[in-house]
Amino acid sequence: MASRPQIIGPEAGPEKPYPYKMEGKVISGFGRGSKELGIPTANLPVDDALTPWIANIPSGVYFGYASLALPASHPDKPPSSSAADGAFSVFPMVMSIGYNPFYKNTVRSAEVHILHKFGHDFYDAHMRLLILGFIREEKDYKSLEALIEDINFDCEVAKKSLAREAWGWDKGVGEDAEWFVKPL
Repeated sequence: MASRPQIIGPEAGPEKPYPYKMEGKVISGFGRGSKELGIPTANLPVDDALTPWIANIPSGVYFGYASLALPASHPDKPPSSSAADGAFSVFPMVMSIGYNPFYKNTVRSAEVHILHKFGHDFYDAHMRLLILGFIREEKDYKSLEALIEDINFDCEVAKKSLAREAWGWDKGVGEDAEWFVKPL
């Protein structure tokens, strides 16, 4: 891990081609994130028609922000956000786009780990992503422990990278910031 950077991107903020945008309803994935890895993920469908850029980027780990429209009745809806259904709450995130070679997946997936502890699932909630940077390419692992260690390091890289002033979700992304939190 020592050879991997702990912060990604310039101090001045994300550079082109970022941000990438993605959105959809949270779907169930393979069921490994919470149970096997202890790192829950929210999965979005990978659709080249809706996100044409996704076919041309490397498989790997990315970071940025997720906005989530939790129903007003959801127990994890932050009190500071609007109580109305369709209002979005913003969270930092790290995500994998790819085939997850450790698990030998044959279908490309988009698995988002929101860097906030949720007590309840939120399947079918609407989620939007502002992907601001690339951490590393995906790789295979010799053990589950090595995979978990790398994912945890990725989470720390995302937190440190996003903690800088110019890396806020509403900084340097222009009209994308409005789209990101616009109510449904």
